[in-house]
Amino acid sequence: MKKRVVITGLGAVTPLGNDLETTWMAVKKGRSGIGPLTRRNPLLFPVKVAAEVKDFDVSLYIDPKEAKKMDRFTQFAVVAALQAVEDANLMIGENAEAERVGIWIGSGIGGMETYEEN
Repeated sequence: MKKRVVITGLGAVTPLGNDLETTWMAVKKGRSGIGPLTRRNPLLFPVKVAAEVKDFDVSLYIDPKEAKKMDRFTQFAVVAALQAVEDANLMIGENAEAERVGIWIGSGIGGMETYEEN
C-alpha cells in the first residue's frame, strides 16, 4: 500500500527573511543572506561573515516566557512550523486530524547560541 504525503503549508525563518514570502522574494531577486558577523565577537573567529537570521522577533509567535526556555534555533523551528500550519489553514485540536499532521524541519546545526566566549 502506498502512503501519500501532501504538503499543505510552508514556513521559513532564514537569513533572507523571517517568513516564506520575504525569503522567496529575496531568492527570486538573487539576494544573499550573508553579511558581517554580528551575533558573536568577530575578533574571536577567523571568518568574519555569516548567514545570520536578522530582525527576528520571537514574541510575535511565542510567549517570551516560553521562548526563554528554547535555544534560538529551536525558536526558528517552532516559528516556521507555526507559519506552515497557518499557511495551510489548519485548525489542529483534539481530534482525529491532529494525528495525521506532521512537521518536517531541516537544520544544519543548532545550539550555537550557547557558545561561551572565553
